[in-house]
Amino acid sequence: MEYNGYMGKYLRVDLSTGRIEVHELKPGLMRAYLGGNGFGVRILFDEVGPDVDPLSAENRLIFATGPLGGTQWPASGRGEVIAKSPLTGIYGDANAGGMFPAFLKFSGYDMVIFQGIAPKPVYLHIANGEPQLMDASELWGLDALETEAELKRRHGVSTQVASIGPAGEKLVRYACIMCSPRRSFARSGMGAVMGSKRLKAVAVSGNIRPRLAQPKEFTAYARQMHALLIANRDRLSLSKYGTPNLVPAMNEIGRFPTKNFQYGSFDRADAIGPEELSRFLVRHMGCFGCPIRCDKLYRVDRGAFSGLEVSSVEYETLSSLGSGVLVDDLPAVLKANDVCDRLGLDTISAGRTISFAMELYEKGIIDKRDTGGIELAWGDSQLVLKLLEMIGRREGFGDLLAEGTRRMAAEIGRGAEEYAMHVKGQEIPAQDGRAQQSMGLAHVTSTRGADHLKALPTVDETGLPGAAKRRYGAAWLPDVCDPHVTKYKPFVVKDGEDFGVIVDSAGVCKLAGTLCFFEIYWEEMARGLTLATGIEFDVETLKQIGERVYNLMRSYNVLHGITSKDDTLPGRFLTEPSPSGGAKGHVCRLAEMLPEYYRLRGWDEKTGVPRRETLERLGLEDVVHRLNDAGIEV
Repeated sequence: MEYNGYMGKYLRVDLSTGRIEVHELKPGLMRAYLGGNGFGVRILFDEVGPDVDPLSAENRLIFATGPLGGTQWPASGRGEVIAKSPLTGIYGDANAGGMFPAFLKFSGYDMVIFQGIAPKPVYLHIANGEPQLMDASELWGLDALETEAELKRRHGVSTQVASIGPAGEKLVRYACIMCSPRRSFARSGMGAVMGSKRLKAVAVSGNIRPRLAQPKEFTAYARQMHALLIANRDRLSLSKYGTPNLVPAMNEIGRFPTKNFQYGSFDRADAIGPEELSRFLVRHMGCFGCPIRCDKLYRVDRGAFSGLEVSSVEYETLSSLGSGVLVDDLPAVLKANDVCDRLGLDTISAGRTISFAMELYEKGIIDKRDTGGIELAWGDSQLVLKLLEMIGRREGFGDLLAEGTRRMAAEIGRGAEEYAMHVKGQEIPAQDGRAQQSMGLAHVTSTRGADHLKALPTVDETGLPGAAKRRYGAAWLPDVCDPHVTKYKPFVVKDGEDFGVIVDSAGVCKLAGTLCFFEIYWEEMARGLTLATGIEFDVETLKQIGERVYNLMRSYNVLHGITSKDDTLPGRFLTEPSPSGGAKGHVCRLAEMLPEYYRLRGWDEKTGVPRRETLERLGLEDVVHRLNDAGIEV
């Protein structure tokens, strides 16, 4: 078969035996699941059951690309890592940009599936289609950035690397995978899965470019998409500042989490905001094929951290390691970002776990006897840096923090769970559902636990009537743009989740006109994918793929005991009115949105389990049988 858009091959690597097998990509998998996390969840559902420990040999670790990845399509440098999450115990995935995902494809493969546990540390090297497992004993113990530098020294500067640091080696449950250049597969603990397999890194290089079905037409259409993004004035702030551009606006509307979500506004937000950050700017950077270039390189020029260089500083990190712990010292926040990158820690979960511990200390639920003599004081930047190092190496109190907020709360008891800001075991990122109803809903319906990126509802963050009119029509205004109105939000979240599947599985970015700025929607993705692959991906076909993948993710979680009772937020968001910003006096009204969301999804409104007719409509008859065999009625 002639493959277009795809490389047509994937690797299966058994780390226990060292055996590497090359497999042909099945056309049915491409047509039904597209790529990326679509491929990953199908493999996970088929091969990793509810009885599998996420840190065992039986778990799979899947690196997957998509058919638009590495092409001229704007921002086509994204990839997925999928596994059963050691943080949540359910479906887990992480998405990253940079250069690694595109070059994984250029090395000759659409996907790599790891299984087993290596007898000693190893890394996988792929150069122009030739895969080889190599000894990583000398790399074990190095931080993620040191590992990347050493592998580039060994294999050439064009080599792109995905690696873990000490946090992954020590099985910190929210360890991430760092990838070139300084991007991260951050959430769900994918780095811990990698560490459990004694896989230190994946290093790739090559120039095997995918064929395109209609290369001239695709190139012309891709250029048209680039032009749309460049002409969109809404993207100028993102290009100038990156995602830190959100800090002032989110702080104003009360959606900038502060002091472990006790507040939605930080009175010193300007000190860690985009204008202050821009004082340290060295240059703008971008992922593969990106016209927006939201990444930045910063160099600190004063104080204790003078000379520090760091990139990929995101809005999320400025909250989790800044306002969330009441730190307003920007160089210290940048240093914390650097420490997380080197250790291989998800900055969101790391910061939220520390702020959780700080609130428990403030409330008297824990004291120095629990912390090993450490006083947990809000706003102490040196303390945050110390705790990050302890977490990454599982030292002292850091060993408990490394378990994440849900396990910490269960271990501590004494009412600690009330202050644990998580959904299904994953720490809540830098959004407050009291300030934006759609985000509150998105956090609880995400298939990997608390998460903003599965649905990424942005139309009502600060109100974008022009974009809303383009995407949804004038009849939806003004309600769809009002963050405090629940009307239309179940549809916006479901549509974002289904479309997000297509964006992630295609290998492109959600910030590049798809779920932000709203220039690229179902019609544009369908045409781009058809021109690239030669497969007729019309709008209805894509919508069905999005639904199919999301329902398979949900069904995987249902096998693991997830029901409607788990689709909820901590009580703070549901019963404590926000005390600050534009959200003052508001709570998240999940009860108004969830029933409609379930109806739109075709899930049982009482249990949250996908209905038989929904699964059969999506061609998931085998899932119906699997659920029935597990004693789950659909």
